[in-house]
Amino acid sequence: MKKQIFFWSLVSALAGFLFGFDTVVISGAEKTIQSLWNLGAGLHGVVIAAALYGTVLGSLLGGWPTDRFGRRATLLWIGILYVVSAVGCAFASNAWIFIAARFLGGLGIGISTVAAPLYISEIAPPAYRGRLAGMFQFNIVFGIVIAFLSNALLAGLGDNAWRWMIGVAVFPSLIYTAFCFGIPESPRWLLGRGDRAKGIAVLKLIQPEASDSEINLAADKIVAASIPAATRKDSTRFWSRELKTPLMLAFLVAFFNQLSGINAILYFAPRIFEMTGLGAKAALLQSVGIGLTNLAFTFVGLWLIDRLGRRTLLFIGSFGYILALGLVAWAFFTEHFSIVPVCIFGFIAAHAVGQGAVIWVLISEVFPNKFRAEGQALGSFTHWFFAALLTTVFPMMIKLSGANDQPQRAGFIFLFFCAMMVLQLVWVKFMVPETKGVALEDMAARLDNIRH
Repeated sequence: MKKQIFFWSLVSALAGFLFGFDTVVISGAEKTIQSLWNLGAGLHGVVIAAALYGTVLGSLLGGWPTDRFGRRATLLWIGILYVVSAVGCAFASNAWIFIAARFLGGLGIGISTVAAPLYISEIAPPAYRGRLAGMFQFNIVFGIVIAFLSNALLAGLGDNAWRWMIGVAVFPSLIYTAFCFGIPESPRWLLGRGDRAKGIAVLKLIQPEASDSEINLAADKIVAASIPAATRKDSTRFWSRELKTPLMLAFLVAFFNQLSGINAILYFAPRIFEMTGLGAKAALLQSVGIGLTNLAFTFVGLWLIDRLGRRTLLFIGSFGYILALGLVAWAFFTEHFSIVPVCIFGFIAAHAVGQGAVIWVLISEVFPNKFRAEGQALGSFTHWFFAALLTTVFPMMIKLSGANDQPQRAGFIFLFFCAMMVLQLVWVKFMVPETKGVALEDMAARLDNIRH
């Protein structure tokens, strides 16, 4: 693998770092913001969730700028959105300015989950595509850990500490934006748009050892995969029978990602740990224990994804989910609360190695060149829609189950998540192909084996 390909992939993946940092950094400021502007419970919820609303919209619409203006230009504008958001939040004089600024940052997050993995998949050699595209997920997790650390370091700066906590994101945002000027456009986007000269020039940068005839052959193959066959009436449409398999793969990998309960556990870990009697230890276990476990096992997932393959990691993750969630459910039912933290960490490890490592890689691989941006947007939107839905519903699940008064009833919630992961295991067994080492232009033939 060429160093420049790694650098281009790393720059794109830094959008994931800003994603993770921006998502979590609000946790250190939300109580101060509520008291500063005398926010009621409803408006406080809107302030905290403003970025999430932007993320859902950004993921839904992110395929359009990625296709219309190019992968590189979209990545550049994501950085600008992050800069404006960080500055706007840091200097906000009221809740509504803060909401608008957080919403812009959320737009950047949503679009980044479309553009960044897609760009990396289109410039990466097949043998390294999993590790390179997986760096996006690693940077998300790394950004989360750094946000917790940053909040802790800046907490002692007085009444305006919250402004520094959120505003400090402007520095990595500016660095990322500057680096985006140094990356080339995706050759697959250029060739798909008919700009053969520029597309071939980038292919030569990616494969400097290849001869002119080999480069031209690769370009012809990309162009052929980017233009639908004239004999197929439905091939020009995204929602078509021809794309049924990648559509289902993108939707279901994102659906099961959230139905594992990952966001509920990440966002509500203190409440879950409090049910077990840990009380004051909850915040530490969430920010340090869960964050470091996620980071460590994301490393493991990246190391394995091109060695064992995407399907194998989903198998490993599914078994880990089922074991961890099953044990958590049993612990609540039987009041063996002492094992809950260990099982939650096991759950996080299973997620990091399995779904966490695979989701953005798999979605970026399974669609034809012509529909890759739309496909990435579908998977990203599905992920964020169910993330928002689960985050909203989880407190009601706790209330309806009676777990606030009788903690053992929380076992039913974790049993539900466990059952969903049994369904994921069945799906992986019978419907998920292995995409490891397959060239993007050859992916359709691999998916045909599943369809037939």
